[in-house]
Amino acid sequence: MSEGIAGWFNDIVNYGVSVIWGNNDWLIVGNPWYGLLMFVLIGAGVYFTLATRFVQFRHFGHMWKLLRTSNQGRKDGGISSFEALMTSLAARVGTGNLAGVAIAIYLGGPGAVFWMWMTAIVGMSTSFIESTLAQAYKVPHTDDNVYRGGPAYYIEKGLGQRWMAVFFSICLLIAFGLAFNGVQSNTIAQATHEAFGVPTWMTGLVLVLLVAPVVFGGLRSVARIAGKVVPVMAILYILLALFIIVTNFSQFPAAIVLIVKSAFGFEQAAGGVIGYGIAQAMINGIKRGLFSNEAGMGSAPNAAATAKSSPDHPAVQGFMQMLGVFIDTLVICTATASIIILSGVVNPDVEQEGIQLTQLALSQYVGDLGVIFVAIAIFFFSFTSIIANYSYGESNLEFISGSKNAKVMIMVFRFLVLGMVFVGAVASLPAIWNFADLSMGLMALTNLIAIVLLSPVALRILRDYERQVKEGKSGDQITFNPDHFVKLKDEANREAWPD
Repeated sequence: MSEGIAGWFNDIVNYGVSVIWGNNDWLIVGNPWYGLLMFVLIGAGVYFTLATRFVQFRHFGHMWKLLRTSNQGRKDGGISSFEALMTSLAARVGTGNLAGVAIAIYLGGPGAVFWMWMTAIVGMSTSFIESTLAQAYKVPHTDDNVYRGGPAYYIEKGLGQRWMAVFFSICLLIAFGLAFNGVQSNTIAQATHEAFGVPTWMTGLVLVLLVAPVVFGGLRSVARIAGKVVPVMAILYILLALFIIVTNFSQFPAAIVLIVKSAFGFEQAAGGVIGYGIAQAMINGIKRGLFSNEAGMGSAPNAAATAKSSPDHPAVQGFMQMLGVFIDTLVICTATASIIILSGVVNPDVEQEGIQLTQLALSQYVGDLGVIFVAIAIFFFSFTSIIANYSYGESNLEFISGSKNAKVMIMVFRFLVLGMVFVGAVASLPAIWNFADLSMGLMALTNLIAIVLLSPVALRILRDYERQVKEGKSGDQITFNPDHFVKLKDEANREAWPD
C-alpha cells in the first residue's frame, strides 16, 4: 500500500518536474508545455529588458557606484544594502556555482555555459523588477530598522491575492527552507569526505553546531555573517580562477569559441545530432543558471526587502540585486566553467559527480591542493547558503502564521532546518530533491506571473529614480514618497515609507 502511494506520488512529481523544467527529450516529445518555466523565464526577462530600456546595460556603472555607499544603512542598526546583497549572494553562491556548473557542462556540453550567461543577462532586469517591488511593499519588523518583505508581501498587497501569496510561501518553505539546505549540506559532506576522508555524519554534526547559533540569532545575525564570509571566499575563488586562466591563456580563446559553437550545435553538426545537442545545452544551462542566480525565482527579493538602502529608494535594491546576478553567474560561474573546460577532464562516457568533477579539474593545476581548496570553498559557500535559505524561510513562515503565532512556528522551523542539515549530510534523498525542484519551479512561475502584472509599478519607480538622478540629486537628496504613485499610495506600508 505504502509503496503504491509512494510510486503514485513520485510519478506525479516527475511529470510536474518534466512539464516545468523539461527533460532530455523536450524537443521531440511534441508536448509544447514541456520546459514551461524556461520559456516563461526567458520571455519575462526579455520583456523586462525591453520595458526598462536595457537597465542592466544603461546602469551597469551605476550599480558599482551604489556599492561604494551600500553599507550606510547599518548606521541606524538596520540591515544595509551591502548586507542584503551579501545575504542574497550567500543563497546564490553555493552548489550551483561549483557543482552545478560542472553538472551543466557534463550533461549539456560547454554550450550550457553560454545559456547560463544568457539567463543571467536577461535575468538581471528580472531581478531589478522583483527586488524593487520587494522594497516598495516591505513592512517593518519588530526589531528597529529591520524589515520583512518579498513576493508573498507584494502578491498580497499589490494583487490582493492572499491565497497566491500563501501558495508561494509554502513552495519556498519546502524548497529553500528545508530541501535545499539538505542539498547544500550533502555537497559539503561529499566534498569534505573526498578531500579529507571525514565521515559524512561527522560533517553533518559540525554543520548543525555551526548553523544553530546563526539561525537562532535571527535575520540580522544572518546578514552580519554573510557580509563577512561571502566577499572573502568569492574574491579568493575568483583570484584562483584568474591565476589558472592567465597561466593557460593561450588556450582560453579556444575555450570561449568552444562554448559558443557548442551552444548553437556547431560542434554536434558533423554527427547529425545538432537539435539534440542544442536542447541539452539549453536545458542544462538555463536550469542551472536559474538555480544559481535565482533571478525571477522570488528568493532574492526576501533579502532585498530587509535593507535600509542608501539612497533610501526602492530602485537602489533593484540595482544592487542586479549586481548580485552579475557576480554570481557572469563572474563566479564563469570562473568555474573556465577551470573545468581548460582542464579537459570532462568525459561524457564516464559517470562523473558535479563537485568531484570541479575538484578533479582544479587538481590538474594545483595538485591535491585543488581538492582541498574546493572542499573549503564549498564549505563556506554552502554554509552561507544554508543560513540565507533559512532567513528566506523564516520571513515567509512569519507571513503565513502571522505575528502572533510566529515565535512558536519559527522555533519549530529552526529545529526542522537543523534536522534537515544533518539528514542531508548523511543521506541521498532523490525523491525529496525532485520534489524540491517541483516546488522551486512552482514558486518561480507564481512569482513571474506576479512581477509581470506588477511591473508597471516597478517601471514607474525606476523612472522616478532616474528623474531625480537626472536633476543632479544624490545620496540623501534622493527620496521616495508613495503618494506620488497612484497604486502605492494606499498599498505601501507607511511605517516603512513615511511621508
